[in-house]
Amino acid sequence: MPRDEILYMNLKSPVGDMIAGATEKGVCFLEWHSRGGVDRIKSRIEKRYQLPLKEEKNKHLSILEGELQSYFGKKLKTFSVSLDIKGTKFEELIWSKLLGIPFGTTKSYGQIAELAGNKSASRAVGRANGSNYISILIPCHRVIEANGNLRGYGGGLDRKQFLLELESADFNPLEQ
Repeated sequence: MPRDEILYMNLKSPVGDMIAGATEKGVCFLEWHSRGGVDRIKSRIEKRYQLPLKEEKNKHLSILEGELQSYFGKKLKTFSVSLDIKGTKFEELIWSKLLGIPFGTTKSYGQIAELAGNKSASRAVGRANGSNYISILIPCHRVIEANGNLRGYGGGLDRKQFLLELESADFNPLEQ
């Protein structure tokens, strides 16, 4: 696949339809259809990557599809599919910290800000979370308030709760 387009496909999940896209480098978005609608999602992605979208599957989307099935089936804790991340320098820093949150655990916005070197940047962490277009794989759902309350998730708090419960301690994966 040439680097001049993003291939995308629609996916089903236990908590709603999703749309995913990938460049030749890796998955560049995984969003819930309900996060502003498919047309709006596609428009945001085209703007961010400056590439057109084409409905077609590539190797990264095939891997993603299988890994999501295993994840939702409680058989996968760690995704191996390649990512093609594009954001501001700060967003990419925050997303790298999110990737370090272990499966089945959570961190507060303040803890992520501290990991990023600025413990007073909690609100900026929240904004960077909201700019994350690769749901689940970059686990912004694992970021909660310091008091343990759920807050802010582009897919909705009901989905955030579902994902956190899916990753809870009773998770019994097969061989990883």
